[in-house]
Amino acid sequence: MIKFNNVKYQYQQQRFCFDINILPGSLVAILGESGAGKSTLLNLAAGFIRPIDGDIEIAEKSVINVQPHLRPLSILFQEQNLFAHLNVVDNIGLGLHPGLKLSAQHHQSIVDICQKLAIEDLLERFPEQLSGGQKQRVALARCFVQKKPLLLLDEPFSALDPVLRREMLAIVKHLATVNKVTVLMVTHHIADALNVASHYIFIEQGKTAGVDKIANLNSNSPNPRLSKFVQAGL
Repeated sequence: MIKFNNVKYQYQQQRFCFDINILPGSLVAILGESGAGKSTLLNLAAGFIRPIDGDIEIAEKSVINVQPHLRPLSILFQEQNLFAHLNVVDNIGLGLHPGLKLSAQHHQSIVDICQKLAIEDLLERFPEQLSGGQKQRVALARCFVQKKPLLLLDEPFSALDPVLRREMLAIVKHLATVNKVTVLMVTHHIADALNVASHYIFIEQGKTAGVDKIANLNSNSPNPRLSKFVQAGL
């Protein structure tokens, strides 16, 4: 689904190099210490930053010269990025049309995804009238309503309490499976990765230091940094 072909990037004195092939339908947890390059990997995929060398392919097509809004992916950050002056319907509708020129089919798609996320009773509310968990459901609805094949998650649920965070991740896993969406998920919670991911990528000092099935993620790794990271997170 997404392939990083010897992608190189540099920010100040730090260099990054990614060579990864992620298969369609995977739910990949991106792990690593703070500053290792996890968010950089997502930003490269999204097109917010441009590599100095290498290529990025999505669905076997290069996206290096494709603007971020035209790439076949959706992304959810730690901040929900909901617009305070728009109600739930319009906040989700932005994922379908930036000018909010929504057809009857668009409105039905919004209702359908809101029912799946159990927020169909919140359609006319504004962000200030929503709880943190409800805001995240709305933001997630905007991602899935676009029906893009790739979803990038940059720790969007880290501010939620553990129970609610696990609930949101279970929803992501279910919707991704049903809609055949590939997910790249940055997280610093080992338990979350073990609960929902199919694979993991361990980023160490700007490079891919481990890629494997999530079942093989444990503290016995021959990589001492990965072993220590797992031990600290369990």
